[in-house]
Amino acid sequence: MLQTNILVALAGFCFVSSITPGPNNLMLLSSGARFGFVRTVPHLLGVAIGFTVMVVLVGVGFAGVFEAVPQLHQVLRIISVVYVLYLSWKIATGPTHFDGDRRDAGKPMSFIQAALFQWVNPKAWTMAVTAVTGYSPSHNSLIALASTAIIFGTVNLPCVGLWAALGTRLRSVLSSPTRFRIFNVSAALLLVATVYPLVFH
Repeated sequence: MLQTNILVALAGFCFVSSITPGPNNLMLLSSGARFGFVRTVPHLLGVAIGFTVMVVLVGVGFAGVFEAVPQLHQVLRIISVVYVLYLSWKIATGPTHFDGDRRDAGKPMSFIQAALFQWVNPKAWTMAVTAVTGYSPSHNSLIALASTAIIFGTVNLPCVGLWAALGTRLRSVLSSPTRFRIFNVSAALLLVATVYPLVFH
């Protein structure tokens, strides 16, 4: 079991890393604006639960696979960059209206898609590895690991939910196709910026 001071520090790390902009939050912001909060719920649950599962798997040694086969890290880096750029393009060129019943309106990301996205999300990897290596005991007992994952999931869910809610609130501002297009392009450019460390470091 984690000590109280470690629990507090971990909760603080979870909050700061979960609430700050990243691929997940920017996509939830865009989804909230386009589809509304209710239709974005599967997406945000996929982020929170998918990331919690990721923390557990990293904790039980999945990260060791990349140490054993360093080439996989480079493959993941390339996949991450390409997929985030693809998502950025989809956001930038997305519809400029709210009507989810129209054929060209698209569909929000599903629970499974959001959960799987964590494995190519560079920020998610950084958060998971830091949480496990920095805040779990060196022996990584299952109880300590479960505590770490539960805390992250508990803190992460309302944080990502706030971004979806913010996107929903922006719907009143995005009252014209021009404003919506500006929002889409701006969100896409911010999402592209999140892969900067992968490309240049």
